[in-house]
Amino acid sequence: MWGVRSRFLIVLLFSTAFTIDLLFNILPKLQQRSIRNLRCPCEESFNSSAVLRGSPPLNTTLSKLRQLFSHPLYREQKVARGTGEPLVEKDDAVKYCNYKAKAANRRRARRGDTGTKYHSQVYLASNWLKFHLAIDRYGLYPRLEPFIDDLLEDLAVVDISEVDYTYDEKALNGRCNCKEVVKPSGVHLKLLLKFQNFGKAIFKPMKQKREDETPADVFYFVDIQRHNAEIAAFHLDRILDFRRVPPVAGRKLNLSREVRDLTRNEDLKGTFFISPENNVCFFARCLYSCKTEYAVCGKPHLLEGSVSAFLPDLHIAQRELIENPWSRSYTFADKKEWETNPNYCEKIKRTPPYNTGSRLLNVIDMAIFDFLTGNMDRHHFEVFTKFGKDGYIIHFDNARGFGKHSHDELSILAPLIQCCRIKKSTLLRLKLLSQPDYRLSDVMRESLLHDALSPVLTEPHLLALDRRLQAVLKAVQKCLQQHRFDDVIKDDVGDEFDYMDFNSNAVAR
Repeated sequence: MWGVRSRFLIVLLFSTAFTIDLLFNILPKLQQRSIRNLRCPCEESFNSSAVLRGSPPLNTTLSKLRQLFSHPLYREQKVARGTGEPLVEKDDAVKYCNYKAKAANRRRARRGDTGTKYHSQVYLASNWLKFHLAIDRYGLYPRLEPFIDDLLEDLAVVDISEVDYTYDEKALNGRCNCKEVVKPSGVHLKLLLKFQNFGKAIFKPMKQKREDETPADVFYFVDIQRHNAEIAAFHLDRILDFRRVPPVAGRKLNLSREVRDLTRNEDLKGTFFISPENNVCFFARCLYSCKTEYAVCGKPHLLEGSVSAFLPDLHIAQRELIENPWSRSYTFADKKEWETNPNYCEKIKRTPPYNTGSRLLNVIDMAIFDFLTGNMDRHHFEVFTKFGKDGYIIHFDNARGFGKHSHDELSILAPLIQCCRIKKSTLLRLKLLSQPDYRLSDVMRESLLHDALSPVLTEPHLLALDRRLQAVLKAVQKCLQQHRFDDVIKDDVGDEFDYMDFNSNAVAR
């Protein structure tokens, strides 16, 4: 009898343990997974066989984004990688990482910091390293690698180890390591985020509601920098298949726990205060334009913003800063030559390096991208030194885009309108995105749903993309009416896609 009772008690004990585990461990995990699934409505990214983390299967008829990335124009081209094509060699990246880890640990030891030490092995397993090693002469990341989606998730959730101001000026002149040190400005407050696995990113805080438009009387060079514009620009660049914007994700920071408590910059720590609404706020401490009127505040502690991944350090991947030939005057009255001389491009065509290679075509790509976002603030651009004059332009700093959905600034298209040149691959994708099955606003809307701060853009801004896309196609059509086909359309893809008719309604509409 006692043996039967013992067995019964043992079964009862295991049943109770399983019930407790089910209620307090298994079911909560399943619930969290279902919530993540609801937040990721698209199954796939660039690789039609690579499933996004936490996303449910979708019917292909319901996902225009998946259809777009499955189109032949977006499939990985079979290009043989030659010597020197990757931006950074793994051995160089690891060696530099080991050096930085030792230097960081020495600084921590001098400060008496007893926290976790930096270790290069963490970096070796990180998505940051995968991103840096994947950069080549064709783009900042390949189409078929799913790690970009993993990196976007890291940007949104990985724990922060240190926070500081950011200095743009030295970085723009190549005198510091990838914007590592900062000249803070009260109007354009940004933060440098450092992660335990050697990841680094720039945080741009929310300063404007999504539904607000830039007032008509505000000059482009004093416009607000919008965090959601940075996020949307990355997704648009990816959809256009330029792949020239470093990965950007939305994130909410706890200003008390993740900024004030983690920064070792006493100037930054000293700017924190509590607003009359009991919200935690801070501002930049600098020589000008640094007042509490320019502070950013949480609600009460949480503040949303964009988190942009750093490119490889300048010590192992040098970049060149170049003035945009179509840069604007940053005064209230003066104008640049291109604004008054309709034949300005003829001069640029004779000027190295724009007279040969793809540099001019890359500038035109950039102008089309900026026109779609409404960004007038492209005074300089950067290229990787290693890839020479034909290297692509990095589409940095897009926070002044998406300010006015009700206005299309055609002057941004001046390089296209004045030069009447465009890459065949660029035009093919623009045409594709004008078709109902791949409509630009629809695929952007779907892509932005992936971000933690969704909705990133308001509906008027999404619809403005379709309108502006038609304006680009009409500009190309006008060029084709004035010049020979081969003078306007520069073939960079061969005859593989000649079945896509350049004289279709997509251009003529």
